[in-house]
Amino acid sequence: MPRASCGTPTVPYSWFARSRKRALVVRGASLLRLAAGLSVTFALSAGFVLSALAVRAQEVPIWVPEVISVPAGPFIAGSDRAEREAAYTLDEAAYGHSRTRQWKWYEREASRAEKVTGPFEITRTPISNEQYAVFVEATGHPAPAVDAQTWAGYKLIHPYARTRRHAWTDGRPPSGRERHPVVLVSHGDAVAYAAWLGGQTGRRWRLPTALEWEKAARGTDGRRFPWGDEWDPARLNSHDAGPFDTLPVGNFGGGVSPFGLLDAAGQVFEWTAMARGQGRFEVRGGSWDDSGCGVCRPAARHARPAPLKHILIGFRLVAE
Repeated sequence: MPRASCGTPTVPYSWFARSRKRALVVRGASLLRLAAGLSVTFALSAGFVLSALAVRAQEVPIWVPEVISVPAGPFIAGSDRAEREAAYTLDEAAYGHSRTRQWKWYEREASRAEKVTGPFEITRTPISNEQYAVFVEATGHPAPAVDAQTWAGYKLIHPYARTRRHAWTDGRPPSGRERHPVVLVSHGDAVAYAAWLGGQTGRRWRLPTALEWEKAARGTDGRRFPWGDEWDPARLNSHDAGPFDTLPVGNFGGGVSPFGLLDAAGQVFEWTAMARGQGRFEVRGGSWDDSGCGVCRPAARHARPAPLKHILIGFRLVAE
């Protein structure tokens, strides 16, 4: 399988590249200071690890997303009656009403069954603003944003004013949100980013299929959440215990899946490659504004129009 290119990336040496290089130097110095206070043997080991990390950083630019490997084989996908009832109960406790049950929100899920995938690699976290910024700067692709008229046409519950904290200015993400997941991106934007990243790295990048996403998020044993069957709001960014906003990616280690996927529950919904008719594509994962969080289960699914640029939707990629 081809790996990321070891050559010089054909992207501008931007504010992003400079800031990340400084961060690497700071992290390296911290490791050396730690090693200095330990035994000679351990210090030498730490130095070796640091050297290996430096070589790896030269081989794969910091803006290339980190991936985890998911092996080929079967896994339990979908949900059964018991899981859906538990999801409705979580929602009712959080919201104080039964609308998801009345609207049969979770009845659209696939029936619990064994499915099989081939091997694949998937980004450990959703794509961040700082990773997407390199693409925008290199290509001139429109930066994540939405105007008031377009937003009104979506007929969403969130007011337009709430989109302003996520919108980019002059081709750059909002200050302090560089490591937050990129949002206000359409399905086509995600596909364009994947194609550009492939050209830079010598690998093929694409959106995951719905089954690939679900397997990476829940493992093989059919658990209801990435971490297990019991609901725990401390393990994800949702409205239950979160700030009602996005957060830097990868911060919820307690919510990691068996394969090492982070932010698979809550944070942002994620585009997949699964078409659902009439120009719509499936999204998975739940988001920062959900409570309950029945919709944050890997089996939960719904579709959105491909052109939609939502403050609740981002994406991650599969690498081949």
